[in-house]
Amino acid sequence: MKRMKHLILAVMMGSSLVVTATATELPEAKIAADDTVVTEHSTTINGQRFKYTATTGTQPVFNEDGEATAALFFTYYERQDVKNRAERPLLISFNGGPGSASVWMHIAYTGPKSLRVDDEGFPIMPYGVKDNPHSVLDVADIVFVNPVNTGYSRPLPKKDGSEYSRDELQKMFFGVNADVKYLADWVNTFVTRHERWRSPKYLIGESYGTTRVSGLALELQNRQWMYLNGVILVSPTDIGIERNGPVKAANRLPYFAAAAWYHDALSSDLQSKDLLELLPEVEKYTLDVYLPALAKGAMLPAAEKEQIAEQVAKYSGLDKQTVLRSNLDISTSFFWKELLRDRGQTIGRLDSRYLGIDRDDVGSRPDYNSELTSWLHSFTPAINYYLREELGYKTDVKYNMFGPVHPWDRSNNNTGENLRQAMAQNPYLNVLIQSGYYDGATNYFDAKYNMWHIDPSGRMADRIGFKGYRSGHMMYLRAEDLRLSNNDLREFIKATIPAKDEAAKY
Repeated sequence: MKRMKHLILAVMMGSSLVVTATATELPEAKIAADDTVVTEHSTTINGQRFKYTATTGTQPVFNEDGEATAALFFTYYERQDVKNRAERPLLISFNGGPGSASVWMHIAYTGPKSLRVDDEGFPIMPYGVKDNPHSVLDVADIVFVNPVNTGYSRPLPKKDGSEYSRDELQKMFFGVNADVKYLADWVNTFVTRHERWRSPKYLIGESYGTTRVSGLALELQNRQWMYLNGVILVSPTDIGIERNGPVKAANRLPYFAAAAWYHDALSSDLQSKDLLELLPEVEKYTLDVYLPALAKGAMLPAAEKEQIAEQVAKYSGLDKQTVLRSNLDISTSFFWKELLRDRGQTIGRLDSRYLGIDRDDVGSRPDYNSELTSWLHSFTPAINYYLREELGYKTDVKYNMFGPVHPWDRSNNNTGENLRQAMAQNPYLNVLIQSGYYDGATNYFDAKYNMWHIDPSGRMADRIGFKGYRSGHMMYLRAEDLRLSNNDLREFIKATIPAKDEAAKY
């Protein structure tokens, strides 16, 4: 039903007041299904000055009957001085959540603009963006894709004008496998429309986006017959690889040590070491001693339990009795609250460099995620300004930093195995993993564990690489790691484009 309002018009006529009422239609905030704006820009990246275009807008999702079911919002950056587009790589970028917009990597990592924050990633005013001299736009064109209900992306009405039910939307869009299926269709349409079939292609995903792109690698091969050169996993989730029980508990210790080291909460002998000297020591202890001890459970001898508790306490910055009372298994939420409890501060979940303050010092978890509030503080005004005022895309639809996509169907998550299978079928396909040492949500040692278990045979180990950074979940917010992580990505792209006439074969 159309919304209506009454417009009251008052006019003075002589000494009398004439009042009239007319019914008019209120505008509705709707997104166009298929609409773009193209703007021209120039920048200097990695020492090169060049022009590029930004195509901003929507492209439909089509169902099997060819009907548009959703409008996906995207931004596509294309370098303009390229002579042979067939040789020009295309980087297709997704963020995670699920339910998160493709804003984080767009205006803080790989895109031609980066967020105005200080060198460690904290908000500064005035809000906005600045040129990103480290963007990989010098070596690859980039498209940032917003899944349904994120950014400006929205479901469309049915042919008869009615809306899809919540259950229908979940089956169509909101689950591990539904998400991969419709996004693969969308990518096919995008590549076809923009004539990029011959280009080397890369997927990059952050956080839950790593689950997404791991699944897409095989879905694109098997259903769209589109073969990739690379998949980049930034702060990866478990991608369907099981690591429960003792493994889950043990894998946290290297992250605990990193966070404690950053906050100067370790003993002087450990604190005097560089982080990259300390972490290999903790990793070895985790695999050789801590994990086997946790696996013994209640059968662990009391004397050995005391020894383990003492060493875990030393590496984590916690008290030995606290570790014992936790039965050697320390939850991350408790760690974020406990590490600096005596200082009256909590540490961040996604980036433990960030500090918070709680109502009470007692309790088992922080009141809020200090890093996320900081990020939303700076990202939200920046993306709303940038899209509208610099890229010229204007709409009254709300930009969803996080959109309504839950409940999310997480069943049958085989995305890690799907990535392995895609690699096995495609000798060109390589994987790069990027993680921040201070990320407590998708910790770097879990990412290494993924790397070890994606391919149990070990025959593709030379096609999977890992890079770590002295920051958190969004490692690129720290100025030095923005440079390093982009350069690692740039080198990965260059290294995974095969030589001319090099065949894809074993």
